[in-house]
Amino acid sequence: MEKQKTNVESFDLDHTKVAAPYVRVAGRKELPGGDTLIKYDVRFTQPNKGHLGMKAVHSIEHMTAHHMRNHTDALIDFSPMGCQTGFYALTLGIEPADFVQILVATMQDLLDATEVPAANEVQCGWGANHSLEESQAAVAAFLDRKDEWEEVMAS
Repeated sequence: MEKQKTNVESFDLDHTKVAAPYVRVAGRKELPGGDTLIKYDVRFTQPNKGHLGMKAVHSIEHMTAHHMRNHTDALIDFSPMGCQTGFYALTLGIEPADFVQILVATMQDLLDATEVPAANEVQCGWGANHSLEESQAAVAAFLDRKDEWEEVMAS
């Protein structure tokens, strides 16, 4: 199947040729004031071969959004991919080497967590849709393969 070129970076990535898990820069934008936005593709599972359960996705999103901000003031957003294979992290100028260190520290925080922050109907639109256990299992598997994170494309 021939793919059509789009104006969305992730749609132009050949998902059949990547080797998850990985962490890659998915975009960089210089702002008029001189700041740089750097968007990361934090891929947990192999596209079209596996995915994270929705409770795990939701809980990882909540926990990372909370815990990563304990390591940096430069996290703008941490959002799940609709395909449930990973997340996008939007940062204010965090370069890759620093981002990976922050990500590892944050993932360790998730493994040490005893609850999912804001997992209730007052603070979340679907407060019952969380699983600390499922999210920690996904994070443990992701961290176990951190030596592979730099290799985005399959050999």
